[in-house]
Amino acid sequence: MPETPSTPDPTAPWWKRHVELITVIMLGVVATATAYTSFQSGIYGGHSDDKISQSETAATLAESLYLEGNQQYVLDSQTIQQLSAYAIAADAGDATAAAQYDDLYFIGVSEELDAAIQNAAALDESDPEFWHDPQADEDYQTALFGGYAEENDNAVALRAEGDELGYRGDLLSLYTTLMAVTLFLLGIAAVVKRPVLQWVLIATGGSIFLVTSVLTALVPFTWL
Repeated sequence: MPETPSTPDPTAPWWKRHVELITVIMLGVVATATAYTSFQSGIYGGHSDDKISQSETAATLAESLYLEGNQQYVLDSQTIQQLSAYAIAADAGDATAAAQYDDLYFIGVSEELDAAIQNAAALDESDPEFWHDPQADEDYQTALFGGYAEENDNAVALRAEGDELGYRGDLLSLYTTLMAVTLFLLGIAAVVKRPVLQWVLIATGGSIFLVTSVLTALVPFTWL
């Protein structure tokens, strides 16, 4: 004869007499929490992708600004060398070189380079034993490469933020998987007929769910 389920002892504690109801309630709670965790994981993943994409865009812009600044740096270096050659010739009495010096200075020297040249000349006068390179001037280098440095820092910050968001999304994906294990255990508990086995499965699944719920709550809520 097939085995018939035993009738719950009416004198037993409430939780022993309503194990099926407890299992169903836990299944509903865990299913809801699993859906929430999975949803949050997806949002974090999307935010992470957005930040990394912005970081790559900023890095591309930073590289462009660096190349632009470096190109100007090379041109200014050539201009300084040519000005030095004209200055030497002009000091030797070459009027043409003096005129060429003035023309090149007017055409080829920017405001930033002009300030750097003036600062270097002042340093040369105060310390004639050393030659001071105008292109070593901090304000000049900031004018050329300041935009690159700022955009590069922005790219690094965006990448770090994207990685952090991605890490949180990965954690939530792990917690979703563990909650799915809880659902599996509770599903088995709902169909088995042995009370001891039922409570072992419920206790195991409940423990996993309790830990993952706490860990999930530690991840800040985010939105679209």
